[in-house]
Amino acid sequence: MKLAAALIGLSLLALATDSTHAEGTEIRIGQTLPYSGPASGFGAIGRTQEAFFEKINAEGGINGRKVKFITLDDAYSPPKTVEQTRKLVEQDEVLMLFGSLGTATNSAVHRYLNGKKVPQLFVLSGATKWADPQKYPWTMPGMAAYESEGVVYAKHVLRTKPGAKIAILSQNDDFGRDYVAGFKRALGDKAAGMIVAEATYETSAPTISSQLSTLKTSGADVLFGVVLGKFTSQMIKGVAELGWKPELFFVPTSASSISFLEPAGLDNAVGLISSSNQKDTMDPQWASDPGVKEYFAFMKQYMPNADLSNSNYAAGYHYATLLMTVLKACKDDFSRDNIMRQSASLKEVKLPLLLPGISVSTAADDYLPFQQLQLRRFNGKSWVGFGDVLDDR
Repeated sequence: MKLAAALIGLSLLALATDSTHAEGTEIRIGQTLPYSGPASGFGAIGRTQEAFFEKINAEGGINGRKVKFITLDDAYSPPKTVEQTRKLVEQDEVLMLFGSLGTATNSAVHRYLNGKKVPQLFVLSGATKWADPQKYPWTMPGMAAYESEGVVYAKHVLRTKPGAKIAILSQNDDFGRDYVAGFKRALGDKAAGMIVAEATYETSAPTISSQLSTLKTSGADVLFGVVLGKFTSQMIKGVAELGWKPELFFVPTSASSISFLEPAGLDNAVGLISSSNQKDTMDPQWASDPGVKEYFAFMKQYMPNADLSNSNYAAGYHYATLLMTVLKACKDDFSRDNIMRQSASLKEVKLPLLLPGISVSTAADDYLPFQQLQLRRFNGKSWVGFGDVLDDR
């Protein structure tokens, strides 16, 4: 009898624990980011989000619940991502993973999180595979697809320099391949004649100087560099040291942070072309914009020592406001099912730092929140948008 009573007591305790985990008074959110290693510049994203949720908690939380945000260092290393993600899910018992960075790193935990039915929300990678609700219903991307971005750059080349000789340097992984695939798709039949040289590099490589030398000898006057982190700095500086002056020089949105341009010398980055769906908070044209003013007020109060010219802080804030939209829509149901349901039913959502004319929409069969971009050019101090808002159609 005593044993039976004890077992019933344990069962009730277990039920109570499950109920607390599902309903609770705390929303536990996990994340992995590179706070060390070759992509450590992106750590500013997580630090901003820590401060953002501190602000939300100070204001009473979300629907009466406080946020417990746990962001861990994975050093941009897939085995480390696996270790840290398992810790977040199995020990910290997070409700979801949010805004973790990298294609290879997120790939390492893609099946695991879907198998556990843990939301893998707003992945900071534009690989096309994140938007596959049929096979992976618990994963949703947080960036415009890399292929879409590649298409936009190729459209600009065809429109402004149809006789271009193009050289491509790309990271040898899904990140690089997706960009190049979109770029070539948009060039169509002209790709074979216009692309005069291609080279790749491994993320473990110390430098990319030999690839740059080879590409320069091709005589290319357009360079598309699908690079990330420290390789952005190396490429910009390397091209300048070679005395190579491509007429059009592209880098991905994810490589456009000032923190990657500075080590190369900002003068060397003048004329660089990238794209974005976000307002450049340092651009004077947005000085009186309500969303940008709100962002600066937040930074002044919660991160007063941050370098505001580093766009990773604005990116962190931007994605946090997107997650807030979803969490508020959950009302009192913070089950994992409802989190995904709300994430997949966003309708033309405007965010404080989104460019005018761009909004976020998702559906149960369309997991791509961002599908529009505007080209922008670096002028030595900040990025300046030009042209119309483009998509990959």
